[in-house]
Amino acid sequence: MKTYLVTGGAGFIGSNFIHYMLKKYSDIRIINLDKLTYAGNLENLKDTGSNPAYTFIHADICDKDAVTKIFQENAIDYVINFAAESHVDRSIREPEVFVTTNVLGTVTLLNASKNAWETGTGFMEGKKFLQVSTDEVYGSLGSTGYFTEETPLDPHSPYSSSKTSADLMVKAYYDTYKMPVNITRCSNNYGPYQFPEKLIPLVINNCLNKRALPVYGDGMNIRDWLYVDDHCKAIDMVINNGRLGEVYNIGGHNERTNIYIVKAIIDYINKNVDNTVTEKLIKYVEDRKGHDRRYGIDPAKIKKELGWYPETSFEVGIEKTIKWYLDNKAWMESITTGEYQNYYIKMYESK
Repeated sequence: MKTYLVTGGAGFIGSNFIHYMLKKYSDIRIINLDKLTYAGNLENLKDTGSNPAYTFIHADICDKDAVTKIFQENAIDYVINFAAESHVDRSIREPEVFVTTNVLGTVTLLNASKNAWETGTGFMEGKKFLQVSTDEVYGSLGSTGYFTEETPLDPHSPYSSSKTSADLMVKAYYDTYKMPVNITRCSNNYGPYQFPEKLIPLVINNCLNKRALPVYGDGMNIRDWLYVDDHCKAIDMVINNGRLGEVYNIGGHNERTNIYIVKAIIDYINKNVDNTVTEKLIKYVEDRKGHDRRYGIDPAKIKKELGWYPETSFEVGIEKTIKWYLDNKAWMESITTGEYQNYYIKMYESK
């Protein structure tokens, strides 16, 4: 039985990954280590609480003693590091928080893994540290071309810079110690359990509450959208078969402009939920500082080496996502209060 230490497992992608793995495998154990910041929510995993294969530990990845204790008390086979501060707007306002969690937290996990797995002649067989990263480390693309694993790193925000720094530390542990690692870099994820500071759940929530729909700049910034289950599938494949030390880009080949996304959600809700929700809710606001124009990932490497491909088209994925939020309004209402209400909505409404 393999034991996975999943950090940030109460967050959006982490919780989806835990659901995916527990559904797929009956012979694994998952330890979820999460600090439970504003974007971490145990409601995302309420149906796993009675599963004997699942354990939750409330701790910070920067807490060396807590992380070391987990390794001392458990035979950890894989570390999958989702834990991160990930919202660009917040990074612009509070960059030091992102450096602490994303860089120092990653190094704390790397050290604990190294100390637990290293032997006198190398590393134990069957161990791996997987760093979940982002396409934002590559910077911005022009109107053509795609990010490959060989694209130079060129981050533009405090968030992407902190993730780049973490990636380079992971690479350093491979280059220096030959520690078994992989790095995955994904495009924009969407799907269930995403905290409503990100574009898609924000627009859904604001539509349902007849709030303004903030759109940065001209709305023509382009992102490649990846349904979260397809991302989880890719991570599982890299854990099991990824070549050690390698980076794998994970993209959905679903490039859409931000304004297209907003209008697609309005259209669905207008036709299926409330015909008073229209494009009149759109409010163009001042562009984000250092806003990258376009991201696009070439996933040829992971397709060729591991046989992965994105199964969910954007048209199917966005409808599934909207329906999930409509069916889980209580979940949305439970988290769109407190810090979110006071910080994020006010930030947009003041523009």
